[in-house]
Amino acid sequence: MRKSCLLKFLPPAACILLVLSLWYAVSALGILNAYILPPPLRVLQTFVRLVSTKEIFVDIGISLVRVARGFAISFVIAFALGMVSSVVPPSKYFFEYLVHFFKNVPPISMIPLLILWCGIGETTKTVIIVLASFFPMYMNIVKGFTTCDRKLIEVGEAFHYSKIRIFLGIILPNAVGDILVGMRIGLGYAWRAIIGAEMVAASTGLGHMILFAQQMSRTDKVIVGILVIGLAGYVSDRLFALLMRKILRGAEVNDWN
Repeated sequence: MRKSCLLKFLPPAACILLVLSLWYAVSALGILNAYILPPPLRVLQTFVRLVSTKEIFVDIGISLVRVARGFAISFVIAFALGMVSSVVPPSKYFFEYLVHFFKNVPPISMIPLLILWCGIGETTKTVIIVLASFFPMYMNIVKGFTTCDRKLIEVGEAFHYSKIRIFLGIILPNAVGDILVGMRIGLGYAWRAIIGAEMVAASTGLGHMILFAQQMSRTDKVIVGILVIGLAGYVSDRLFALLMRKILRGAEVNDWN
């Protein structure tokens, strides 16, 4: 058991050690100016200072709340439209054209228009997150609802189940796996979107912290922000994967989206 755990964590640990070693070597040998790439120790000191002043926790909390709010709204909309597409099949083709068009539009490109419409308040950032996370969730939800075994549905119809009862009792339980996969992908997209939105239309959050640090020529703080964003996204993904394993007992859950 211990050997298998060691073998599992050895490759990522070795990769991290290699990156840190190269980073330290580049800084120590002066290959890059310390302004461009500060040494690891300076970045660590900056991180410790941000933790001690609790400044970093405030920005993390603000970004986390924004992600959670936008992600929840996006899921409700995606689930509702997916359910309509399942219960009323013709509507699927109506939504399909809109989805395939707008899913190719980067949410960040909508920021100028949203600022004109909504200003730089929370509404703009929420809409950006919704736009980023909606499409993978909607497409996976529709896939789960429409790929249910037809024979199971016919059994429900034979017992004169209503469409709603067939949906809740047969289609929905069979679609849980696809729904969770879509949610996991959508959560990752939500994190990417909020950082971009905060760099343009916010005065708080991790994205704004990075942009402000860049304006102040604080490369060390920029790197801290990038690492914290990566860590926050990684932790949220791991927690969601753990939730998936609890719900989908016996099913294999991939470590990567």
